[in-house]
Formats: sequence, structure tokens, C-alpha cells
Amino acid sequence: MGRNIAHKLIESHLVEGRVDPGTEIGLRIDQTLTQDATGTLVMLELEAMGIERVKTELSAQYVDHNLMQADFRNADDHLFLRSACQRFGIWFSRPGNGVSHPVHMERFGVPGKTLLGSDSHTSGAGSLGMLAVGAGGLEVAMAMAGEPYYLTVPTVMGVRLTGRLPDWVSAKDVILEMLRRHGVAGGRGKIIEYCGPGVAALSAMDRHVIANMGAELGATSSIFPSDDATRRFLDSQGRGDAWTELAADPDAEYDERDEIDLGALEPLIAQPTSPGNVVPVRDVAGKEIHQAYVGSSANPGLRDFAVAALIVEGRQAASHVSFDINPSSRQVLENLVALGYLGKLLHAGARVHQAGCNGCIGMGQAPATGKISLRTVPRNFPGRSGTKGDKVYLVSPETAAASALTGVITDPRTLDMDYPAFEEPETLRVNTEMLLAPAPAGSDVALEKGPNIKPLPEFEPLPESLEGPVLLRLGSDVSTDEIMPAGAKVLPYRSNIVEISRFVFGQVDESFVTRAVEHRREGFFVVADGNYGQGSSREHAALAPRYLGLRAVIAHSFARIHGKNLANFGILPLTFTNLTDCARIAQGDVLELSNIREAIADRRIVLRNRTRNEAYEVEHTLSGRQIGMILAGSLLNVVRARQA
Repeated sequence: MGRNIAHKLIESHLVEGRVDPGTEIGLRIDQTLTQDATGTLVMLELEAMGIERVKTELSAQYVDHNLMQADFRNADDHLFLRSACQRFGIWFSRPGNGVSHPVHMERFGVPGKTLLGSDSHTSGAGSLGMLAVGAGGLEVAMAMAGEPYYLTVPTVMGVRLTGRLPDWVSAKDVILEMLRRHGVAGGRGKIIEYCGPGVAALSAMDRHVIANMGAELGATSSIFPSDDATRRFLDSQGRGDAWTELAADPDAEYDERDEIDLGALEPLIAQPTSPGNVVPVRDVAGKEIHQAYVGSSANPGLRDFAVAALIVEGRQAASHVSFDINPSSRQVLENLVALGYLGKLLHAGARVHQAGCNGCIGMGQAPATGKISLRTVPRNFPGRSGTKGDKVYLVSPETAAASALTGVITDPRTLDMDYPAFEEPETLRVNTEMLLAPAPAGSDVALEKGPNIKPLPEFEPLPESLEGPVLLRLGSDVSTDEIMPAGAKVLPYRSNIVEISRFVFGQVDESFVTRAVEHRREGFFVVADGNYGQGSSREHAALAPRYLGLRAVIAHSFARIHGKNLANFGILPLTFTNLTDCARIAQGDVLELSNIREAIADRRIVLRNRTRNEAYEVEHTLSGRQIGMILAGSLLNVVRARQA
């Protein structure tokens, strides 16, 4: 039986376990990626573990999320990250150099390597034939310390692509079609591997668009072969020597299969408030918009901006539309200038922002109240844009640019113009000037800490029994943005857990933190339906609730990264054996887990509802390693005990 690419990469990096679906394995990690919204905690975790120097082949830290410097906090964190990179042996991408994912692809991506990143969209590097996985910061810190990365062996879905994309349809429409078919939980526990003759018609950056937003499917990773398109991309970056061919065997087997005829696709759009709420653009055409936004890690390529520039060339964006351009990297911005595309955008009324995540993570560019914003970003979770009750739609650059001109949602095929085909130049301006290499090993570098950078809280081991109220009863697809909001108001506290905890579940229930503090000593529970914790990898969504007293979440199911983050910080992720039992629990009910230390090891757990005098069977999928973390109170406690 032939092997697929996913299994080839897993087997070549396997250090613990066997590749049997559903079992836990340990993988050797070649590279790591951290960004500033999560990286400050990673650096504090390295310090807490007493790490002198990272042990990966390459680790890189990017400053792309928290670029707004309204006060000292973000600027202080930038200096802290710079000093930590020098001390621990990490490449540092300076503020304004660009979004982590495309910059890493440009400068460091290598086919056949593993990449672990403290950002869920790390999967974008699968476009180069890497096994690229998003994870919580603590797991990334462990990998940087030389430890394996542990995950449950995923199944592999092979998606066969045929044909070529028609005019006015691009890579964003491919991943929106996947989301239309499979929803935001359809990739959970899976690696999505793209294969078939249609792959050759996609550039490396087209593939990045698709692999990046594989995170919105809930997938562990997304992978493309390393072929001539990969080689051309690396050649254009001056790194052709990094290319190696990587392909599935001709008779490769897959656990699941799907097929997309690229030639049959049309422009698609994800409606508020989920990336999975996808319909054809023509179905919602004509609705008035007030913002059209091109850029982000989900559409970071030079062609994404160039095509938009050619669509608006010689025209003006509608007077009521904010036409926002977010260059994905300084290198892309320099090439837009050199090739004349930036001038076309500026003349059309574009507002050009610095290279970074910006409005995608709620750092500025918030839309007006009640007005529609079209964005080429990966997510449109409620309030993520910075505006409560926002109406964010996810679209391709073609749809965004066409709609900017007309002032309404527009199927770009209806524009009175020929499709502006774009050919990627064989040679590009390459900018490496804002990447700072780490100091030599043994250098005496002090960590530079501003007043907002605080030590990580320490957590006590799991007690014999847990009893407390259900402080929140939630539905399905609760995102990490709802648990721990991002944005300009909250993220500057990312290195101060005590302060950032004041915002936990603030978008869901403004009284939550006050009620949590009242029950902090005995602890409390959260109960939810399916796919709890979808979205970002930010471990603040586990760490801050744990600081407030959360001891267990009981749900139908958990998103992969968040479920692991809960265990990393000593929070029990439990699921109902009988899903109908979930509906029997109400907010305010008092729950009890007796003899829990013994029960968790035996996997026979009874959850008692003291308010209703009922009992329910619950279970977990924790490995023995994770059970040890829960019992100890956190993974950091396990590491500290091992060092002692």
C-alpha cells in the first residue's frame, strides 16, 4: 500500500509511539514559529523551565499582532521579545516586517520539515510540503527545549483537485468551498492532503491561502506536495537550494476522500458569523458595504494585492467605502512599489496600513456600527473585528476589490472588464534586513522586562474532589475569541495574566469575571455543546480562566488545540458519554466530581448534579502523559518537578 505525504512526514519524524489512528505519538520538531500575541508567554515559559538555548534547527519570533503603540505596553513587549530571542537563540522579525506565516514561508520554510507554531494558522506552511501544526505556546516552548510534540495520530483526508480555476475565481474560493462542504469542525482530527492534477495549476502562495485556512476546518494540518511550483517559489526567494521534491506514492491510500473540480468553482463568500457559513457571492450580491479589506495571512501573496490593484486601476472606490490594504510583509510592500501596483491602489483611494495582522486580530480598522465589512481574513467570529455585533464577510481579493468600486457586495464576474491575469515575476526584491539573527551561544543577554510583564501564576495540583457551580452554559462552536477576546484593548495584557483575566468571557457575559472571583477558591465549571474552543491557539483562553478558578469544562467535543491547552494548565476537558445529558444541566447548577484523582486514572467518572439530584457518565481522551499534567496542576509543574 502506497504512502501519502502526511504519513511520510510523520514517520520520518516519529520518536515515540506507533502511527495507529487514535493513539498518541511524539514527533521531532525541526522549526518553531511564535508571534507576539503568544510569544511573550512562550519566552516566560522558557525562562521558568530554566532553558539556556533552544534545541530546534531553527526558531523564529515575529512581531505582527500587537503593532499599535497606544502606550508603553506593546513597545515594552517588543523589547522583551528581542532580548529573549538574543538570549535563547531565536530569529527575531522586527515590528513592521510582516505577518509571521508568509514571512516564515519566504525566509525559512523547507519542504519535508516539521514546523510547530503558537498560532493556529501555522498550517499555512503546509503549502511548501511541511508538516506544519498550530499548538499552544507551552507545547511550542517544550519543543524549543528539545522535547517531542505529542498529538493523537490524525486520519488523512485526500482532496483530489482537477481542472484549473476560471477567471475571477481564486484560491480563497477553494478553501471556502471546503468550508461550505465540511463546516468548521469537519477537519477535526484530520490532516487534509491535496493531490491530483489540479494542484499543479496552483502557485505556492495559492496553496498557502488554502492551507492557512485549513485551521478554520479544525484540521490538524494541511499539506501540498513539493513540486515545480514549490521550487519556483523558493528560487524567487533566493533559496532554491532548500527545495526537495516530496510527493505521495502513486497508489497512496487515504482514510477519506473528496474531489474538487477547480473549473466548476464560482466566487464564494462566508457570511457572518462563521467561516463555515458559505454561499455563492451572487446569492447576497447588492447588499451595501462600508469596508473592503485586502490582506492578512489568509491572502498574503503579491498576486492578491496586484490583482486588486489591476481591478481598481483608474477608478475610485465608492465614497462611503473604506478600502483597506494590509500588506502581508515588508517584502511584498517593496515589490508592490517597484512593480507600480501600490500607486494604482493609492489612486483608487486605498488606505495602506503597515505590514502586519492589524484589523484581522482587531487591532484597528474596526468597521462602523451595523455596516458590512468584506475581508480577505481567515475568521469572522462575533466581535473579532473590534465592533460589537459586526457584520464581517470573508471573500477573495477579487470580490473585495470589485465591491469596493461598486459599494455593494458584487460578484466580480459582473464587472465590465476583462479579468486582470497576473504573472508572478521570476525574480523579486528580497528583504531580509528586518530579521535579526540570534546572539552567539553563551552570550550574556539579560531579559528586558517592562512593568507589564509578570511571572506566570503557579497552580496547585488537582484536589481529591471538585464541587462548584456551572458559571456558564454555552452552545456549540464557542471560539477562543469569545473565551479570551483579542483586539487593541485586551492583547496588550498578554504578558500579564492577572490583568488579562479581567476580560475572560467578556463578550458572552459581562458579569462572568465578578462571579468567577466569588467562586475562585472552590472552583467552578463551564458546560458547552460541540467544538468548544475553536479558532486561535492562544493559551490565554485556558490560562486566564484557570487563574480565575475554572477546573473543568464538560462538552460534547473540543477543538484540538484548545482541548490540549486546557490539559496543559490543569483544567479537565470532559465529554458526555450520553450527549443528551448535556441538555439537562443549566447555568447555576452545582456539580461535583468525587474522588476525581482516582477516577481520572481509571477513566470511570461520574458527574453529580447536586441541584437536580442527578448523575451523568462523563469520559476523557487524555493520554497517560496528560493525566499526569492534570494531577500535577499543569505541564509546567511536571517540568519543575522533573528538574527538581
